[in-house]
Amino acid sequence: MQRFKITIEYDGRPFVGWQMQKNGPSVQHALTEAIAAFTNEDVLVQGAGRTDAGVHATGQVAHVEIEKPMAAHQVQGALNHHLKPHPISALKVEAVEDSFHARFSATGRAYRYRIINRRAPLSFDKGLAWHVARPLDAQAMHEAAQYLVGRHDFTTFRHVACQAKSPVKTLDLLMVERQGEEIIVHVAARSFLHHQVRSMVGTLELVGAGKWAPQQVQEALLAQDRRALGFNAPPDGLYLSRVRYDTPSMPRDKTTVG
Repeated sequence: MQRFKITIEYDGRPFVGWQMQKNGPSVQHALTEAIAAFTNEDVLVQGAGRTDAGVHATGQVAHVEIEKPMAAHQVQGALNHHLKPHPISALKVEAVEDSFHARFSATGRAYRYRIINRRAPLSFDKGLAWHVARPLDAQAMHEAAQYLVGRHDFTTFRHVACQAKSPVKTLDLLMVERQGEEIIVHVAARSFLHHQVRSMVGTLELVGAGKWAPQQVQEALLAQDRRALGFNAPPDGLYLSRVRYDTPSMPRDKTTVG
């Protein structure tokens, strides 16, 4: 039995999210079915983060155990072949030790949120970014974002159905930058609450539009009340961009590495 670490990208639009659900197709189910197709094994792919419906990934990480003797490059090739026509790609496959776990071994996660700030509607980026027609002040958004960096009670920015044991999280980075018509929000932390990133981005948009002063974001945070929230940004622009692991995922058996 060999455990493999899989780095994945996907377009989240056709899926109900990462996790298997009865109400529609999921990324986890597509990967599990693809691996079962070339191994004839009953496998379960476990991911580092449970992205919601419509949320994308450029650096999701998962792991799976396969009994069939295969090199990492063979797993990658077979997986990408059987994933067609799903908009999912296995970017990298590595043989790892049994102690590696995609979720519990992770020490950090980074997200990127894309806002296209222009009057004209989206064509190529529709569903892949949040279209905001009204002018936004990215510098004011960045200033407001700094009130959220650090260790706080993020109850205001937590979905009512969030299953986390505590609303206290440490936000390592929240940076807003403009690149032409695009505003990008960079976020990093060890872990996040349900809808935390989208809630923060939606509130920062109000600051960018001049509806809120930057200090009001701090007031909303200190209120520790969901009713103080601005609103949730749509899933369209959210990407899980990177999962960090402090300990290198060394192969258990180097003969299996492709």
